[in-house]
Formats: sequence, structure tokens, C-alpha cells
Amino acid sequence: MFLGEYNHSIDTKGRLIVPAKFREALGEEFVVTKGLDGCLYIYPNEEWKEFEKKLSELPMGKSDIRKMVRFFLSAAAQVEIDKMGRILIPNTHRTFAGLEKDVVFAGVGKKIEIWSREKWDATATFDYEDMDEVAENLSDLGIEF
Repeated sequence: MFLGEYNHSIDTKGRLIVPAKFREALGEEFVVTKGLDGCLYIYPNEEWKEFEKKLSELPMGKSDIRKMVRFFLSAAAQVEIDKMGRILIPNTHRTFAGLEKDVVFAGVGKKIEIWSREKWDATATFDYEDMDEVAENLSDLGIEF
């Protein structure tokens, strides 16, 4: 399980140091793809295979499902960690997520999100008064706090 928030910088060549706490669980090779809310997702290979399997089992007769499958799978890139603990983020992914300098890694359970600092600051600010309503909605799904 991936947990925590880590700040790093991406260099002009698109290389990004993966937080040491994440490296062992990720292994030397894993998948980076476009994510929701304008971030990137990192999946360890085993989690990616499970996610890919779930997508392949969806009813492809629905256009929204085809769009979602296309969104994730067409953007998937296999990346490797180099000896310095860095990965090369493809240019299309950097552009999509707005990664220019300051980057945030957010551990969110089975995957990692990569955010530009600006998007993270705008997205990950929580109005704690709204959290009660969110918690109530999640309790309808069987999640209790």
C-alpha cells in the first residue's frame, strides 16, 4: 500500500526521482498512465494487470466505457527506474499533467499519483466541513470512519 506525500522536482529532460519509500514496492519497472483530475497514475505491474483485466471485462458497447478504456490504456507507458532512482516521464504525460518543476507524489493505496505542485495545491485542499458529507456518502458504500 502506498501512503504519504513527497515533494520532488522534475528536470528539463523529464527525469523524476521516485521517493525511496515507493521504490521497493514498485520494483524496477512499472506503468505510468494519465490519471483523473489532471494527474498521472503509477501502478506496480501486478496492480496494473488487475486494473487492465477489470477494464477488459467492461461492456464495450457503451461509448463512455470505450472512452475511459482508451484514456487509460492508450496512455500507458512502461517505465524503468535508473541507478539514480529516477524515471523518465514521457513528454505527452508531462504536458497532460502540467509537470514543469515542482512535483508531488501522493500515495493513494494501490497506486501513486503524480501532480504538479500547482494542481496539487488547488485540488488537495480539503474543506473539512465538507468531509462530513463525504463521509456520509461513503458510509452508503459500507465504509465507516
